[in-house]
Amino acid sequence: MTIDSDPIPVTLRWAARLLRGEAVAVALIAGWLVWADLTATTTDLPSALLVTAFAIGAAAALWALGGALARRRAGARAPAIVLQLILLPIGWFMIQGGLGWLGVPLMALGLGVTGLLVSTPTNRALGFE
Repeated sequence: MTIDSDPIPVTLRWAARLLRGEAVAVALIAGWLVWADLTATTTDLPSALLVTAFAIGAAAALWALGGALARRRAGARAPAIVLQLILLPIGWFMIQGGLGWLGVPLMALGLGVTGLLVSTPTNRALGFE
């Protein structure tokens, strides 16, 4: 049994933290969606439940990917990058809809975490170099 004595690089540590932070934010949104589903007077129930389930699944995926990356699981990097790049069109449409105050930071977050995930120290820690 060998113990990896190399500390996790700062870039990978921050990527994992930010993914976990995103998971908490999406979980809070999912909680609000559950509350909205339960208190709505009229709703398209299948659509409401689908959106709520999607938010819960996204929160779980972000949390799991953050944990896997903190444990240096190389296979978690690609799905994490995909989820971060999804923030780009979301942010763009928010900007187009007049929510630039939220869309611009979302796009910056997606690009920033992606940059952390493809940085040289992260590549080395995950065994890509």
